[in-house]
Amino acid sequence: MATRHLVRTVVLQSLYEWDFYDRKNDITKVLERNLAEFAPGIDEPEFAWKILKGIAEHIKDIDARIVKTAPEWPLPKIAVIDRNILRIGLYELLYADKNEVPPKVAINEAIEMAKNYGGPNSSRFINGVLGTVFREEYPEEAAKREAPKNQ
Repeated sequence: MATRHLVRTVVLQSLYEWDFYDRKNDITKVLERNLAEFAPGIDEPEFAWKILKGIAEHIKDIDARIVKTAPEWPLPKIAVIDRNILRIGLYELLYADKNEVPPKVAINEAIEMAKNYGGPNSSRFINGVLGTVFREEYPEEAAKREAPKNQ
């Protein structure tokens, strides 16, 4: 498993625990424990802290974007795992350094986490939400992706 993929997975585990217990646990202690247990000696532990800090700083905007993009799914009704995969994906898509995490990478990583840890329809749901946000935020790049190939 690539280092950054592992880091995202550990961040997901930490967010899941934090969210599951109604955000009562200290998320930094949860991430610290999970990094030590599941990713000892990783090359880029700062990447995990960057994701967690970014989500914490933007959680209201991220959650509002989820609600706006998937209005038929009230935030508390979205599965805890899917909600937190979306938080990671949206943080990377909207706020991360695009040279460090290109938008397509952010989307693909979120879809892979959904396939591995979500329910049978999670990957489609995650793809739909992130794809919609991608088209809204990067219309020119989205148009290039969706343009038919010349024959």
